[in-house]
Amino acid sequence: MPILAAFMVPHPPLIIPTVGRGSEEKVRETIRSYEQVADEIAKLEPETIIITSPHATMYSNYFHISPGYHASGSFADFGAPQTSFEEDYDATLRDWLCMIAEEEDFPAGIDGERKPALDHGTMVPLWFIRQKYKDGKILRIGLSGLPLTAHYHLGEMIRKAVDKAGRKVVFVASGDLSHKLQNYGPYGYAPEGPEYDERIMDTCGRGAFGELFDFDDNFCDKAAECGHRSFVIMAGALDGLSVKVKKYSHQDVTGVGYGICSFYPGEPDEARHFRNEYLDKQEKLAEERNAKSDAYVKLARKSLESYIRTGKTIEVPTDLPQEMYSTRAGAFVSIHKQGSLRGCIGTILPTEDSVAEEIIQNAISASTRDPRFSPITEEELSLLEINVDVLSSPEDISGPEELDVKRYGVIVSSGMKRGLLLPDLEGVDTVEEQIDIARRKGGIRTGEKIKLQRFEVIRHI
Repeated sequence: MPILAAFMVPHPPLIIPTVGRGSEEKVRETIRSYEQVADEIAKLEPETIIITSPHATMYSNYFHISPGYHASGSFADFGAPQTSFEEDYDATLRDWLCMIAEEEDFPAGIDGERKPALDHGTMVPLWFIRQKYKDGKILRIGLSGLPLTAHYHLGEMIRKAVDKAGRKVVFVASGDLSHKLQNYGPYGYAPEGPEYDERIMDTCGRGAFGELFDFDDNFCDKAAECGHRSFVIMAGALDGLSVKVKKYSHQDVTGVGYGICSFYPGEPDEARHFRNEYLDKQEKLAEERNAKSDAYVKLARKSLESYIRTGKTIEVPTDLPQEMYSTRAGAFVSIHKQGSLRGCIGTILPTEDSVAEEIIQNAISASTRDPRFSPITEEELSLLEINVDVLSSPEDISGPEELDVKRYGVIVSSGMKRGLLLPDLEGVDTVEEQIDIARRKGGIRTGEKIKLQRFEVIRHI
């Protein structure tokens, strides 16, 4: 049984009359659109309503699917406890989804629930739907910090589960747009805010789901968007199908973007396998990038690929530039995958007999021992971007005025605690930010006496 339709909707609590108490009138256009969506869902008579919500339980490397058979919630946190919900979960559909995720060794399941009560990202859409349609169970799914391709792939698995369970389903992708559209808004203004809203409404308004991958993490962070990953999961659920799109409305009067669109699936369309298309493109770019890499980066890649594939550490090659044998220096190996950090470990001072050996060891550590991430797998190797930073010896400085975020990295020390931040990092624009991040990385509390050191790097890409 196919997915009947999918809807992109916002979730501002103020839109609920008992919460807004009249202030909801400022988003009357959004309310009218929401009511149209609810009417359409009622006509479809779904057996299950799948809702992806940014405010459900969320982990950095895992998708949480709400467990159990029943859930409740209310708008008590927004001053309206009388507006409440009692919903049944579709356990059969959830079991199929968990089974498919397990078969594909995909990080999704029911473990680790932290928020059993329904969240407002789920309840706002339900409020409109339940005004028109009382039947149908729900399936609530959270987002994660994993790449957009993983969110899209989850959508593909949701579609498989729907087919296996034989359910009539509608998909509700809950998410606001940018939170930085107006100076008077609760989150202020950033130029990326209006740009995000214009781009996302254009992309979704054309059903051009492949372009969802073109929104990089730094841009989305600066725009303070909310629902992008929710929309990507929805797109994955419609993978390989033509879609009939309707764009209902977009408002920004509160300083937060509210966009509503519907997507009705049509016939199979081989040109709309967007995740596969994106991964093929990234693999080709990686091959081109690798061919242009210098000896430092090629050595790091060779080291981590060998270790991940065989568990063995390579010998130092004999065809490296001479300075890689004669120089001793600290070095950091940074690994990114599809624009997101995947591992970064290094040494401030040399620990090996040459910088070549330093790189070999640190490439292994960055790819398999960074405590923030799971070890890199063989399937990921072709998608990795690798940088190597070779450090100069740290020098003591008297204060922040001797730093420059583009030229110098910083080491912040307090007793035995020490944090380091490399120079010229995306999103780090001021010396104050640089010091603060390094301090927090070292576990140094605000107010503790600190010592500052700076260093320069030669970055190899």
